[in-house]
Amino acid sequence: MLIRTFCLCVWTGLLSAATLCVNPAGTGGCSKTIGAAVALAAAGDTVLVAPGTYKESVTIGKSVTLAGADETTTIIDATGLGTGVYINGIDNPNLARVTVTHLSVQNANFEGILAANATRITISHNIVSGNNKGLRFGGGPPSCPGIPAFETGEGFDCGEGVHLSGVSNSLVMDNVVQGNAGGILLSDDTGPAFGNILLANNVSNNPADCGITLASHDPAAVTNGKEPFGVYQNDVIGNVASQNGLKGEGAGVGIFASGPKGKAYANRVLNNTLTGNDLPGVTIHGHTPDQNLDNNVVMGNTISGNGPDTDEAATPGSAGIAFTSVAPIHGTVIEENTISGEDIGVVWHAPGAVTVSRNNLMLRGVGIYNLGTGTVEAQNNYWGCGSGPLGLGANGCATERVGGVTIQTWATKPFGPTVKP
Repeated sequence: MLIRTFCLCVWTGLLSAATLCVNPAGTGGCSKTIGAAVALAAAGDTVLVAPGTYKESVTIGKSVTLAGADETTTIIDATGLGTGVYINGIDNPNLARVTVTHLSVQNANFEGILAANATRITISHNIVSGNNKGLRFGGGPPSCPGIPAFETGEGFDCGEGVHLSGVSNSLVMDNVVQGNAGGILLSDDTGPAFGNILLANNVSNNPADCGITLASHDPAAVTNGKEPFGVYQNDVIGNVASQNGLKGEGAGVGIFASGPKGKAYANRVLNNTLTGNDLPGVTIHGHTPDQNLDNNVVMGNTISGNGPDTDEAATPGSAGIAFTSVAPIHGTVIEENTISGEDIGVVWHAPGAVTVSRNNLMLRGVGIYNLGTGTVEAQNNYWGCGSGPLGLGANGCATERVGGVTIQTWATKPFGPTVKP
């Protein structure tokens, strides 16, 4: 009897879901604006948007699907407005199961797409471009007048193109994010950020900040939080991040703990292509002794032609992967990456120990550089030629090491791709 009752409820919900339509003329029983259709929709409904340009900012506070006809022709133009699409779980507690797909979102003062305090949301197949128009330069650090107070760490970049704050168990997939201040930001301003997947996005030419950022910030006043909530157990998989931060500073993928007790741990950066960014391809920073940057995994990435780490302790040249922390870092995995076109393959500047293994260090500079007091054990890496690191730069090999690096074994030929998410 219990099973029958449950099934009846499920089918009743499915049958009651409706599809609402939007077109620029408001004809055929459709709404003229996206916001009007979302207001009419009930939980579980779908709002289908016809091609056209919609000059509005859309706020979603219920479990709906917002779907454009095609991301190249269905445009939300938020010129002069705060955000293009705002998934608002702050004023709508327990918000879940929102989908935003096949839209172009552009010209907002702050984020193109912002989600706060929601779970199980999907942001997919969108073009997010030309947002963060409110960013101001001159006379000091960049600033973003008018950005909502609950965004505690975004005053210098207006929240980037896509921003998830306090979001969990959600998917950001197959989006093109370009020409914003920064690309995709996952943060804990309003709650813990965990279990999210950033998959197969193209994040490029965002001039002021990173392509993809996982950042632990101070908690917003609205949360009554006493310390950062944490950014943890998120996956960054199969993205392309290129040419970001070139007019400011930005990594391909950055993992940061910005304030006291910041927590950015147990995240995985897998199988991404990270090229031509202003900071190293993968950059991880901690700033105070009480932060947690443990158990992050950097694995299977292709990294080339990025810049030096100019924050904290500067690296002596461009770098593929750079870890810098005041606090000890434990449980780090740096494996099976292919790094080329850099002065340095991997930089470690932190207390604690790390093992760097099975990487292709396809460069003529320094393969592994230890700038700090910690220890680095290099195991079975390919150093650019069969003779291994003892070649000290001869015949195209990466140099052996700088600083405290222990080498026991090395590979005599490069590794092929083996990483699986």
